[in-house]
Amino acid sequence: MSAIEKVIKGFYVAKAFKTALAAVLSILTANLLGLNYAVTAGIITVLSIQNTKRETLRTAENRGLAFLCALIISFMCYKIFGFSVGAFVIYLFFFSFLCLNAGWGEAIAMDSVLISHFLTEQCFDRQIILNELLLFVVGTAFGILINIHLRKREDEFERLSRQVDDEIKGIIHRMAENLRREDKTEYHADCFVRLEDKIRAAKECALRNWNNTILSQSSYELDYIRMRENQSRVLINIYKSIVMINMLPAQIIQVANFFDKIEEQYHRDNDVRELLNILEKTLLNMKSEKLPENREEFEARAVLFYTLKQLDEFLILKNQFVVKYREEM
Repeated sequence: MSAIEKVIKGFYVAKAFKTALAAVLSILTANLLGLNYAVTAGIITVLSIQNTKRETLRTAENRGLAFLCALIISFMCYKIFGFSVGAFVIYLFFFSFLCLNAGWGEAIAMDSVLISHFLTEQCFDRQIILNELLLFVVGTAFGILINIHLRKREDEFERLSRQVDDEIKGIIHRMAENLRREDKTEYHADCFVRLEDKIRAAKECALRNWNNTILSQSSYELDYIRMRENQSRVLINIYKSIVMINMLPAQIIQVANFFDKIEEQYHRDNDVRELLNILEKTLLNMKSEKLPENREEFEARAVLFYTLKQLDEFLILKNQFVVKYREEM
């Protein structure tokens, strides 16, 4: 079993234990309060537990609003059609229609279990309404409480984002090397597949961390990965440009050297102002040089100029991010 599989298995075991414990505590609490159908509180708890704090709270809010609507709809149905299966079916139709349109689909089953108790009891008085409300509150409360311990995994994001950074740095290094080579048959795009996988993993971690932070609204991690994601798209365009160069004009050396500078200064808190200044001077120098002597050189220099403009976008993305989050960094 690999290390990743062990971590995943450990997560499932922990979540199963947490779910079972919360359900038991919910049922015991409902029993202590003298509520009927105490097991329902445990079911509500199980259905309330989500992977993150924000998801848990959002689910609880949606189901709470849906339950109030369910009470109103069921009261009208039972009042008009009596306490019959037909009345319950009519309630289900209108309640399901409401929930699906309001985006409360996950509330249909749970809230309808509570509403079915009115049919079982053949009444709709204050006592049973209070019973169902308390079942809902107890079940939902334990579902929320069991997820209070969830914290941001900053260490995990740090590790995954460093992997993204290392992959991008490696891509830049290979670009500099292949710019200096006329034969690019061995230059492939496999590295971008690896980069995409690492960006996806870091993005999922950043989203989980954000959803587990209630009081803080900082989206630093998400914005960081979005910035690297946008940079990766720019690098793909640069790669496509590099493989088009069939000859090596004199200007290719200064462009390759600039890639080297980017690699040397590649660190998280660099605002890349110095690199942007160097790039601006390089572009001005290329514009002032004598015109190409033949079509092949013209095409190669045009691709180099386009590559530098793409690098300008690559660096601006980083500069904008650092300026925005300078204090946090």
